[in-house]
Amino acid sequence: MTHHDRALVLFSGGQDSAACLAWALDRYAHVETVGFDYGQRHGVEMVQRTRVLDQVRSGFPAWAERLGADHRLDLTAFGTIGQTALTSERAFEMDARGLPNTFVPGRNLVFLTWAAALADRRGLGRLVGGMCETDFSGYPDCRRRTLDALQNALNLGMDRDFVIDTPLMHLTKAQTWALTYGLGGQALVDITLEDTHTCYAGERGDRHDWGYGCGVCPACDLRARGWREWEAAGRPALSP
Repeated sequence: MTHHDRALVLFSGGQDSAACLAWALDRYAHVETVGFDYGQRHGVEMVQRTRVLDQVRSGFPAWAERLGADHRLDLTAFGTIGQTALTSERAFEMDARGLPNTFVPGRNLVFLTWAAALADRRGLGRLVGGMCETDFSGYPDCRRRTLDALQNALNLGMDRDFVIDTPLMHLTKAQTWALTYGLGGQALVDITLEDTHTCYAGERGDRHDWGYGCGVCPACDLRARGWREWEAAGRPALSP
């Protein structure tokens, strides 16, 4: 096993990171996960990420053999800088640059830098993230060219040859549902529906056909539209 058969998944416990986890488990010999507590408004995603990991381990024995340690890193000081709708009680709105105020400046850059430092010590050569520039809100740190630049900087700065994998980069949310189905069948779709958390408002009281959430925030709207598009297309499977 080489270090490029060993991956670290940036795992928030949301729909996208769950799909990325399954994608990594399907292709790499050893997979670890990392979650970041960055002072987000709602701690529910940190709770649900553990639940998703438990469900994957129990529901997919072959993947369980490949799934290694889970790491949780404290970045709460970083969250105090952003002053965004994800880290403070603010209404969802657009800022002066035309970006939604759910954008946490530099978040993915910081996450991947910390992940790379952890991966360096753990002998993990792949960093897997759910960044996407198809169905997204214009976040500049979700663009592949941003991540290419960061990958180059990390490898120069650490004298490594990390690869940042972004399996969802060019997928719509409907295609992410299809990929989930292609990777783990209905069992993985059910875990995504019941246990992942994407809602910006932290709402888990109402169960919709697409999962739990407030139903009105941008994250819920995107997830729901993707589900309906996938359903309308006949629930196709997308091969990894």
